Amino acid sequence: MAKHGYDSGRLNLPFVGICTFGKYPYVEDWDQIDADVAVMGAPFDFGTQWRSGTRMGPRAIREASTLFSFGHAGAYDFEDDVTYLDPAKVTIVDIGDADIVHTDTIQSHANIEHGVRKMLQAGALPVVLGGDHSINIPCINAFDDQEPIHVVQIDAHLDFVDERHGVRYGHGNPMRRAAEKPYVTGLSQIGIRNVSSTAKDGYEDARSMGSDIQSVRHVRKMGIEAMLKRIPEGARYYLTVDIDAFDPSIAPGTGTPSHGGFMYYEVLELIDGLAQRGEIVGMDLVEVAPDYDPTGSTSILAAQLLMNSIGRILHHRDE
Repeated sequence: MAKHGYDSGRLNLPFVGICTFGKYPYVEDWDQIDADVAVMGAPFDFGTQWRSGTRMGPRAIREASTLFSFGHAGAYDFEDDVTYLDPAKVTIVDIGDADIVHTDTIQSHANIEHGVRKMLQAGALPVVLGGDHSINIPCINAFDDQEPIHVVQIDAHLDFVDERHGVRYGHGNPMRRAAEKPYVTGLSQIGIRNVSSTAKDGYEDARSMGSDIQSVRHVRKMGIEAMLKRIPEGARYYLTVDIDAFDPSIAPGTGTPSHGGFMYYEVLELIDGLAQRGEIVGMDLVEVAPDYDPTGSTSILAAQLLMNSIGRILHHRDE
């Protein structure tokens, strides 16, 4: 078993040191990525239609993630009787942020896409910290030379707007852009509820283009196992999680909160089941806006979900 990090002679508490994700090593040269998982920030929020602030999301998530970096040689889950993220078995690196050019969506998205391509070329699982949900567009673009993917979206909003006043790459458009890709075999859109950013015709378009749309109440009525059975088995999944999928009682720090959302374990169990049903080949978590959450609980929720999701994805790959 791996030794504890503090066996090196340093206690290295969470509030000490540089805030890389989970205090994992920082890799500045993107041609030198050598890890099972690479984490990249995409601090872009020009795609928002109301409250901005998600450009600060990656920094806040990284800081919150240090809470889970006590150097305990992985994370032991007594319910599962599994030690996740054992450093003797898995390697994770933080490659910093994609360069964002203020007011230039196209170039900023291109820079995000470049980072995801570098992670894929290195054979690492790309995990991208948003940023608004438009950053999913370049993430999906980077998979154009990979095997086909099925997109699983956990979100309050459908994000299936085609074009509005000439805008095609905002945070209301990403799932429409994904559905247009020939290598995207379909979408599972989970948690969609209440007043949406997409009109009725968008829902009709989504279903006609291969989407299965389920609300929080749908999922609770059928149960997590039944929801998982609706997702194609044995596929390669790209997972995109909007923090507003969660109820704002636990995730207030977002630009477009929507009441009636998921609780933590509902989403974790869904992701855990997804990792067993097929292969999660990429992931982003978006729309954390820390300035709307003075307690920091939203950033902690995001970091906790990411750490536990990464642990389970890697664990189930090895089973």
